[in-house]
This record gives sequence, C-alpha cells and structure tokens, in this order.
Amino acid sequence: MTSKSKVSVPGDKASSSLLLSSPPYQRLITKEGRCAFRVPLSSSGSRRESLHRAWLLALQDLWGLLVNLRWRWTLLAFCSSFVAHWLFFACLWYLLAHLNGDLDVQDHDAPPQGHVVCVKYITSFSAAFSFSLETQLTIGYGTMFPSGDCPSAIALLAVQMLLGLMLEVFITGAFVAKLSRPQKQAGAIQFSPQAVVGQHLGQTCLMVRATNLLKRPLVDVKLSAVLYKCEGQALHQTSLDFYLDHLGQKACPLFIFPLTFYHPLEPQSPLYPALCEGSSTNFELVVFLSALQEGTGDSCQKRTSYLRQEIKLNHCFAPAFRIDSCGRYTVSSQHLSTAPSNEPVNKDSVVQINSDGMEQGC
Repeated sequence: MTSKSKVSVPGDKASSSLLLSSPPYQRLITKEGRCAFRVPLSSSGSRRESLHRAWLLALQDLWGLLVNLRWRWTLLAFCSSFVAHWLFFACLWYLLAHLNGDLDVQDHDAPPQGHVVCVKYITSFSAAFSFSLETQLTIGYGTMFPSGDCPSAIALLAVQMLLGLMLEVFITGAFVAKLSRPQKQAGAIQFSPQAVVGQHLGQTCLMVRATNLLKRPLVDVKLSAVLYKCEGQALHQTSLDFYLDHLGQKACPLFIFPLTFYHPLEPQSPLYPALCEGSSTNFELVVFLSALQEGTGDSCQKRTSYLRQEIKLNHCFAPAFRIDSCGRYTVSSQHLSTAPSNEPVNKDSVVQINSDGMEQGC
C-alpha cells in the first residue's frame, strides 16, 4: 500500500475553473459503462463495404448477437424465426403436394387407383401452413397426416423436426443466457456521477463512491482504474490502484452499503501531474468494479468513466448513513452528492463508518 504523505494538489478556485474550462473530448467509455469507441470496419472507409463487413461479423457470432440484443429485438427475432421456419416448410409441403399430384385429387379419401397421397387434405397453401405448424409444435394431427407409403413425406417430416428442435434449443438457450447475465446484477451498482479530491485518512486522495441498489449483497468487491491520457495523436494507458479504508488491497467482503474507494495522490501517482495546476492534459479515468454474486458465485463487473471536468477539487461526499429514531441504519438519499470539504462538521453527532460522516437523527 502506498505510504501516507501529504502532497500539494491544487484546490484553489483558479485550478477548479481550469478543470471546468477544459475542452471536452470524445469519451472512450460512457457514464453507463458502454464502449463509445468504434473501429472502422473497412480500410477504404466506404459505407457499403462497412455494412457488408458488419453483416459478416454478425453472422459469424449469431449467439453473441442474439444475447446482447435488447429484449424488444430478441422477442422480434424469436417470433420472426419461428414464423419463417413454418413458412419455409409450408412451401416445401405445398411443393411436395404439387409434385406428387395431390393438389389435383378431388377426394383424398378416395384417390385414383395407384396414387398415394403424401399428406391427406393438403389442397392449398393455407392447409400446408397449418400442417407445418402442427408438425413443428407437435399439437397432434387431425384430418391432415402424412402417409407411411410416401418416403418423401417421411424424409421431409424428419428434416423439419430436426431443424425445429435445433431452433428451439438455440432460442431457449438465448433466453436463459439473457436472464442469467451478470450484467443484470451489475446494473444495480451505481457510481457517483462525479469524483472528488480531498483529505482522506490524512492523505490527499481521489475518491469515488459506489452503491448497491439491490438488497442482495455482493462479495469480494474490488475497484481498479485505468487512466487514459491523450498526448498529441498518442493514447497512453496506466493502471491505478484504489483502496478501501484499512483493507488495503484486499477485497471488500460484503457490499451492502455505499462504499468510498480512494487513490492517494502522491507525486508518483500517474494522476498527479494531470491534476497539477496549469496542466491541460486531456485524460479519462475509467473505473472498474468487480464483484461476485453471493447466491451463485457468478462474477459481474460495472464500469464508468470520469473526465477531468467531472473531478471536483477540495470536495467530499455527503454523509452516506443516518440513524433513524428506532436505531436503524438508513442510507441518505443524497449519498452520491458532493459538498465542499471546508464546511464545518459537527463531530458530536457524527459516527465514522467507511471513513465518511454518518448523520445521526432522532
């Protein structure tokens, strides 16, 4: 763990205005954690070739495409794939009836001598579609049924059943995968919209707060960050370590209340020169919080990013906790907001939890 030593990080009004007046630039990671960076799909840069390349990449990873689609598009793909499957085999059944001459038979109960009807009562395309639907969903045949004396009908029936089972397994697996994605649990993790620079445990630190909105706790919580600096046409990345109180680099065993992670701003910190007064370096701090779900042990990760104008100097987070009249811990609705750190604090009514003030109300 980094040794404790006070450093001089600019915190006056001039440096604060410098950060706020820095020209914005395109994010690599959005505040919601989505990647905003796009790589050109073709070297020529033509739109037609890019679309063609995008379709090829999508076809190569149909499973990943279906799992990552929004629910509205997943439901549309579910419905359209089954309807297309039924229509395709309805065309094949109608074509079989046409080639076998079944469409010309007036009475399928009494066909001409020597003629074998492949599927009884397929006399139109709507009847072929109904038979395809009954075959796929195994509802049970009524008046329409395939004849055992027609090998083509038996072969087509087997092909439709095999492809239909494959389609059902694929779609069902995609639904289960979407419902059990760790990203859904990570969606309950919320970061503070702004990071702050202030005093923490006698050090000048950069602090980020995270909270778990669900009642289900997370375990083995760790927070790390990558600093992206833009220098001319080059983009450099450096890792930063974040700590939690006196746990050091150990993972937090339980995530049930808001946690404040800190990074000491010492001269050897990669972030220190970027925050120095007069520095105009464009940077983006991407924060990664990883944890395990208590019930299943599945890992999940939540990320966000902070630009230099989203880092407040000489600020601290608002108190995260308060005690109600019944002695129960409750989370303040303003626990993600910030306030100037030079405001006086009533120490007689403050309890230190996670090194943040907790309001005690009666």
